[in-house]
Amino acid sequence: MPLDHLIHTFERQRDACAELGSPLYAALLDGVAADLRAGGVCGAVLAGHEEAPGGHAVPLRLLGGVHALVLTGRAPELAAYYPSAGGLFRPTEAGALWRAFRDTLAARRDEVRDWLSRPPQTNEVGRAGLLLAGLLYAADRHPGPVRLFELGASAGLNLRADRFRLTAPGLVWGPADAPVRLPGAWTAPVPEWLTGAARRHPELTLAERRGCDPDPVDPCSPEGALALRAYVWPDQRARAARLEGALRLAAEVPARVERRGAADFLAEVRTRPGTLTVVWHSVMRQYVPRPEWRRVEEELARLAAESGPDAGFAHLAFEPQREGAPDGPAEEHRFALTARLGTGPLEELAEAHPHGLPARGNPRGTRPRV
Repeated sequence: MPLDHLIHTFERQRDACAELGSPLYAALLDGVAADLRAGGVCGAVLAGHEEAPGGHAVPLRLLGGVHALVLTGRAPELAAYYPSAGGLFRPTEAGALWRAFRDTLAARRDEVRDWLSRPPQTNEVGRAGLLLAGLLYAADRHPGPVRLFELGASAGLNLRADRFRLTAPGLVWGPADAPVRLPGAWTAPVPEWLTGAARRHPELTLAERRGCDPDPVDPCSPEGALALRAYVWPDQRARAARLEGALRLAAEVPARVERRGAADFLAEVRTRPGTLTVVWHSVMRQYVPRPEWRRVEEELARLAAESGPDAGFAHLAFEPQREGAPDGPAEEHRFALTARLGTGPLEELAEAHPHGLPARGNPRGTRPRV
């Protein structure tokens, strides 16, 4: 039944939020699931989305829309429980939190429904720790200026990742005054392929920063910044701090994000002699229809075939690994960083928390996937 599917989607996201350190969202999602069963206001707000695939992240769309109301002062009663708005949430207050949330939905139904048409657009900054590690891995094998292309770039915040500060036991990389700091990015032991590459490449030269997104966000606009803030879970302050640093950096370092699908975008990318062309993406695969992703894979294969000793190419991805369940929701699967250099084998470099921190390297170095 469609309603049962929707309830299950919210319960699954509730469990993920509890596991990933957001008791506020876990409590709210538990309330939404119960309200859907009881035929409450949530059913009217979510009407038309009952059969949305799990990968569409309908719970996060709903929560993001309400968070935007909180951040803009349009839900003052609810703001009292949201740390992102100066409030405080205690687990013993779950009932009062839920009532304020339900009342906000009832009063602002049309505004929240508008957010249900938007995919979550954080493109989590914490994932840059893994992507940077993959970039250092590739640059260590093909030194030279980097041309960086990101699929599903959202606001393009991670296109500036070379300006972030990455630290872990035995690893320090990036500008000392970086506005985005990723402490504890890796659990010990940090793999030698990463610590060695960081020593050999204390800086990376980026000759190009370009990305694509079906609905790009302008991080320098008030509307774009609000969208990005709204999708960060309100009781996770470290994530919010990373985002604020990335927003400051976006105003300083130009990067171009085109309103295009991933396959059409890649069709115009070519390798270039004397450079390393890198295509990367993180937790965006679930939003791309299968036919388009097959075209993406064809373009990636073309770029790999075009590469050579003088024109490097690397494909880096931090995505859920759906072995045995290709259409399963992301939160049910482990997340891994994979890399393919040129026409070489696909290698798994690390696993990580879905938000990117901390990463765990393979103790045997890298592991071939195919």
